[in-house]
Amino acid sequence: MIRARATVKDMTVGSPWKLITGFALPVFLSQLFQQLYNTIDSLIVGNVHGTDALAAVSSSGNLIFLLTSFFIGFTMGAGIVISKYFGAKDAEKVSKAVHTNLALGIVSGLILTVVGVIFTPTFLRWIDTDPDVMDEAVSYFRWYFAGALAIVLYNTFKSIMNAVGDSKRPLYYLIFSSLLNVVLDLLFIAVFRWGVWAAALATTISQGASVVLCVIQFMKKDTVYHIEWKKLGFDWPIFREIIRYGLPAGIQNSVIGLANVIVQRNINSFRKIATAAYGSYSKIEGFAFLPINSFTMALTTYVGQNLGAREFERAKRGSRFGIFAAVLLAEVIGLVIWITAPFLISLFDKNPEVIALGVEQARIEAFFYCLLAFSHAVAAVCRGAGKAFVPMAVMLAIWCVLRITYITVIMHFIHEIRFIYWAYPLTWGLSSVIFLLYYLFSDWVHGFEKGGVVFPRR
Repeated sequence: MIRARATVKDMTVGSPWKLITGFALPVFLSQLFQQLYNTIDSLIVGNVHGTDALAAVSSSGNLIFLLTSFFIGFTMGAGIVISKYFGAKDAEKVSKAVHTNLALGIVSGLILTVVGVIFTPTFLRWIDTDPDVMDEAVSYFRWYFAGALAIVLYNTFKSIMNAVGDSKRPLYYLIFSSLLNVVLDLLFIAVFRWGVWAAALATTISQGASVVLCVIQFMKKDTVYHIEWKKLGFDWPIFREIIRYGLPAGIQNSVIGLANVIVQRNINSFRKIATAAYGSYSKIEGFAFLPINSFTMALTTYVGQNLGAREFERAKRGSRFGIFAAVLLAEVIGLVIWITAPFLISLFDKNPEVIALGVEQARIEAFFYCLLAFSHAVAAVCRGAGKAFVPMAVMLAIWCVLRITYITVIMHFIHEIRFIYWAYPLTWGLSSVIFLLYYLFSDWVHGFEKGGVVFPRR
């Protein structure tokens, strides 16, 4: 039997909306500070070193996401397994899943570090990086991937804590590391006047600090996710479950990342002004995505725990609230960004051309954030229900294949940047229609049973 401490939240009892909101708020704040990592990098680099340096940082953003997202997707799969067994009150399998997930995180982080550092120039040539910023982009990219192990491990620890309803400790650790990142950015770039690479070094050091804090917490014996180093390794039945739920999530993240890399390549064809503008807007959109992400993480944990406990109607009620809250918050933030776009873009770069392109993209996309939120929220419900293949298939077909096809065709006939911007709301809308039909008419609440995993009633 699992005995939960105060920070560990059993989401199978109590008010669904209070539980989801209470879980989502620390996640939102945590994501807010995490978003500050690269945003502070861009703000300081853009204001100290100018448009070329900002373009160098921006040119690699989607490529970094592509390479890290696959491995981080596996942590989502492990989170589903852990939340499922936590809801079923199976402490032994929770422990096995924790140790297997941590072993997977170590192996994944090491692979990502080696691949990222060695193949940086090749990756940047693939996306047609502007030759004027290539040297700075290579140095930034390599230093970033020198810390890839810390990035993967932090997300591994965070997924474990979130799976058992502990969304507060990841917030505390991230606040500390974010503040450290700001201090190091200012020291390395504004004071020492080091190059763009120093922003990635600051991120690597800060992320490593958050991992150290996580390790200290996981070593405590009175936690449900306590780790014992002698148990670290792969429990193969649990590992197969993680693969089952994590592989689709990893592929889903990667196909979105691949589509964005191809978008980035087309943006780069308009040269460094467009690259800087796109990068500036992407940082702003990253903040807009935070309430969506916080509620989707809460939804996955909530649905996973309740379906693990066979609380089917309760899972439905909570999912409806989470979807509505994510959509509403996203649209409110989208309207704010639509209005304030000129000011927000100017924070990163004072160049009038950069501001004009960034504002154009913001005002094309921000109004449709509700569609983005809806797709991600239903995808989170599917993952929590053990239906990870569904969001992977939808996003592969719509956000990757269709988006890439649209951009490739339209750029061949009309080489105008605003048509690239329209690729996002168009594909968000289509995926939302598909997700709505699936949510309303499929039997997603029995996903675990149909997958061969049946839990006894409490």
